[in-house]
Amino acid sequence: MIMVEWTAWVIEFLALGFVFAIGVGVALALVFFVVDRTQTEDAIRRNYPVIGRFRHLFTELGEFFRQYFFAMDREELPFNRAQRDWVKRACDGKGNTVAFGSTRNINVPGTPLFVNAAFPPLDQQAAKTDPLVIGPGAREPYVAPSIFNLSGMSYGAISKPAVQALSRGCKEAGIWMNTGEGGLSPYHLEGGCDIVFQIGTAKFGVRDEDGNLSDEKLREVAAHPQVRMFELKLAQGAKPGKGGILPAAKVNEEIAAIRGLKVGQAGISPNRHAEAATPDELLDLIARIRDVSGKPVGIKTVGGAEEPFLDLFEAIARRGVASAPDFITIDGGEGGTGAAPMPLIDLVGMSIREALPMVSGLRDAAGLKDRIRLVASGKLVNPGDIAWALAAGADFVTSARGFMFSLGCIQALKCNKNTCPTGITTHQKRFQKGLVVEDKWRRVARYAEGIVKEVEVIAHSVGVSEPRQMRRRHVRLVQADGRSVPMHVVHPRPDAARPVAAE
Repeated sequence: MIMVEWTAWVIEFLALGFVFAIGVGVALALVFFVVDRTQTEDAIRRNYPVIGRFRHLFTELGEFFRQYFFAMDREELPFNRAQRDWVKRACDGKGNTVAFGSTRNINVPGTPLFVNAAFPPLDQQAAKTDPLVIGPGAREPYVAPSIFNLSGMSYGAISKPAVQALSRGCKEAGIWMNTGEGGLSPYHLEGGCDIVFQIGTAKFGVRDEDGNLSDEKLREVAAHPQVRMFELKLAQGAKPGKGGILPAAKVNEEIAAIRGLKVGQAGISPNRHAEAATPDELLDLIARIRDVSGKPVGIKTVGGAEEPFLDLFEAIARRGVASAPDFITIDGGEGGTGAAPMPLIDLVGMSIREALPMVSGLRDAAGLKDRIRLVASGKLVNPGDIAWALAAGADFVTSARGFMFSLGCIQALKCNKNTCPTGITTHQKRFQKGLVVEDKWRRVARYAEGIVKEVEVIAHSVGVSEPRQMRRRHVRLVQADGRSVPMHVVHPRPDAARPVAAE
């Protein structure tokens, strides 16, 4: 009897709850109907009240469903699932062998195909890549141990635990870490890795109160033995010709101290260095930084045409090779960033696939191959990317987004919204707690080590003992008609396009 009464009570309660829910739903629909019909911003909602709201909902969810349910392994942009899965397996320390066959469409124009040697070196004849000296004329040259390194990501653009994990991982893997243009934080230093200090157009970390380059601040940074080089950033692949803005609300006491700002002062980066409007002024600025710091100094820029590089190399020829930058980092137009205008991301700057062979050829034609090291950057995250870059003329390769994947990035495309679900590009503590430094730094190290190991495998396959011995003849590029052509035919090394004095 009691069970019957209890069951009847539950049924009655559920029925009333259902009626109440229906009533609330109807009431909300009426409210939304009135709101949608009277608002004037959205034509769809005004013409189709309530129902029109589903368009926005499905648009928001579409990104999620495409990534996980509809896009094939090789379809997504900017990085597809196959690329991300390789990074994940490397970070997990698992074997990166796959079964059955490649899922890559090798008929896509521009696809690099490495030329396997008829008689490759035996395993015991293979060699590790030797360290390479950068800036032999500096008071403290840098002997860089690794072909693969971490590109610039500023503290502020990425979170404290992200910087900490990257710093410790870079130390373990024996690679350098670029600070990005946001200055040198304690979290960069705590891992003990080699550091490249990037000087952006706002001179964060080495500026005086007026925003000019401060020799005193420069000496303070250079005094850290971990700081091995300085990179003068002229342009970035995702936003060439555009400076960034750090909102005043984000400039707390810590950020202000690191960047050289006042608390609550917006950090506005000019679109170029005011001191460098010509190649000669640029070389003067490089010389000043090198003289004050005693460390190698290079530049970061984006390829747009041959002329700016020819002008630079001609200026070096007039002044002498000692005036040259110690390295040039070439960023591709496909490079990434936390936020940039879509026209710049989509339309400005050469791809690294075109820019690197061009700059490499011009440098060599100017007789500067042994003086200026080339660093390639821009959407290079897998072993084939790095091997291609070395064959195209790079001495080193750097990556930012590859290391973001090693930290757990899921390509949520929320870097600019402070809501990164993996804690990498957000300053919200509730998201940052998901990024456990004690675990992630090991993944960072394994990713870098996995890249170097498999690039060496490619090098041995093409018949050389170590990666820097690869040349353009070791790569073929697929053409529109499906044939492949040697890279040295597609991108021939030029003679000096203008008269350039001998070294």
